[in-house]
Amino acid sequence: MKLLNRFLPHPLLTLMLTVIWLLLVNRFSLNSLLFGFFLGLLIPVITQPYWPNRPKLKKPLKLISYALLVIWDIVVANVAVARIVLFMPNSKRRPAWVEIPLDIRTPEAIAMLGGTITMTPGTLTADISAQGRSLLVHCLHAPDTDEIRDEIKTRYEARLKEIFG
Repeated sequence: MKLLNRFLPHPLLTLMLTVIWLLLVNRFSLNSLLFGFFLGLLIPVITQPYWPNRPKLKKPLKLISYALLVIWDIVVANVAVARIVLFMPNSKRRPAWVEIPLDIRTPEAIAMLGGTITMTPGTLTADISAQGRSLLVHCLHAPDTDEIRDEIKTRYEARLKEIFG
């Protein structure tokens, strides 16, 4: 098992890099597949010393449903932001700063949450507290900041807590 971990330290990263290579070359051939797989093996081995405490995922398959949820939310938020920008007068907009207290503690989960919030149109993660206990989020239109905070915690943070443990 040690030998396998030495030559294949991040199996999911190897798979992801292989797929990304195939998408970048934009055609499937045996040569492209083999070269992508070679890069997928080489890059994790070379970068392994820089990942001393790689994150442990308790439920890695839940990442798929999380990604689908985020993609859906991005589509819905695009429509909502377009409606706000095009049809809501400036006087009725309620931009706000919302502090999101965090229950998750792993840096990877916090980074995923911050990235998710930023990718969703209408919200932006602006800061993280020094101890990593809360995020500061700016919302384009937030008439009820408590509702925004609760939605982020239940929709995203709870799922990340389940994935990362």
